[in-house]
Amino acid sequence: MTLALGCIADDYTGASDLANTLTRCGLRTVQTIGVPSDDLELPEVDAVVVSLKSRSIEASQAVAKSRAAEKWIRGRGASHVLFKICSTFDSTDAGNIGPVMDALRADSGDAIVLVTPAFPETGRTVYQGNLFVGSAPLNESPLKDHPLNPMHDSNLVRVLARQSRTKVGLADLAVIARGPDAVRVHLADLAAKGIGAAIADAVFERDLETIGTVALDHRVSVGASGIGLGLARALVASGRAKANKTTDVSGKPVGGAAACLAGSCSQATLQQIAKAEQAMPVLRLDPEQVVAGKNETQRALDWAKARLAKGPILIASSSTPDQVAALQARHGRDAAGHAIEEAMADIAEGLVKSGVRRLVVAGGETSGAVVDRLGIPGFLVGPEIAAGVPVLRAVGARDGEMLLALKSGNFGGPEFFSDALKLME
Repeated sequence: MTLALGCIADDYTGASDLANTLTRCGLRTVQTIGVPSDDLELPEVDAVVVSLKSRSIEASQAVAKSRAAEKWIRGRGASHVLFKICSTFDSTDAGNIGPVMDALRADSGDAIVLVTPAFPETGRTVYQGNLFVGSAPLNESPLKDHPLNPMHDSNLVRVLARQSRTKVGLADLAVIARGPDAVRVHLADLAAKGIGAAIADAVFERDLETIGTVALDHRVSVGASGIGLGLARALVASGRAKANKTTDVSGKPVGGAAACLAGSCSQATLQQIAKAEQAMPVLRLDPEQVVAGKNETQRALDWAKARLAKGPILIASSSTPDQVAALQARHGRDAAGHAIEEAMADIAEGLVKSGVRRLVVAGGETSGAVVDRLGIPGFLVGPEIAAGVPVLRAVGARDGEMLLALKSGNFGGPEFFSDALKLME
């Protein structure tokens, strides 16, 4: 297998988002969970997205995991590696975007790296280096209250400079709009000044295509699924990859029960849970009991087992930002988050043992904990449920055939859970 493109994603839902984008652009794509073992049989593909759970761990660990993934990808022939991050640039001043970017850039030998989280299709744009969520600057959007990585600065030049060892510059929209050659000249000028990373403005899809074309001149780029779109289209346009028809990997039915788990505390997911209550039984966990070590997990499994035979169910640990802040104040941010992730993983494992074979998971950290617990080494990418969220068919799962959907908290419309289950029938 010789890859046209290799990608390293810092969480599992973001990896699914990227794999979905690459597939829509015609690249045969597989998503792996961690660096694949040598005995994992992968189909012949154009792109691999190696999913890591590295967004919120200690920076040195994130760097080590990312470098191991990059080594595996280069060994499969990929000349370009995309480090896939969240479209809201989730990271603190300690990282992990900057440290991982610095390490991959050093290993690649690139003088300068293009960086953009823009993805206009999902309302993420960058102008004059500032990240917008819809019409609101990042620091004025609901994402400023992220429970793990609150984002209080929309200027990505400043944000990245605080966590990187290199100087950070800007390729503004005026440069991007003039096309690839103008961008190449601008990057050369920045590199000559000792600048090692450039935030790239992008407001329209054509901006992503320009960025993708230029990024392929280099060995590493950093960004969200939007830059993946640009890279994929540039690969096809240059003849380095052939456009393929999307394969419907969910075409083969998977029997068994269906369930949904929600761990995200985003406003979008909270609204989706409220809407789901009109279509299926919903159990809201008591986070205080979860963190206190009470038997909340067993209560949830007993509740689910009494209902699974009648149709899909949803179990949610999601809370409002005020409730999350209060819980973190009482127990500590890391302890509270870890306890809830472990509880959701325990519940997922119990559900699968009870016959669930179609599972929808909302929330990046929750998805990572669940997939790790279920021991799923990879996925084939199927049809799109909502922008950035495909149906996934498990590859090499110890529990046999399964269909999953892994959703970033902010993705999907109000009826996301019902929409996902319909496509997984």
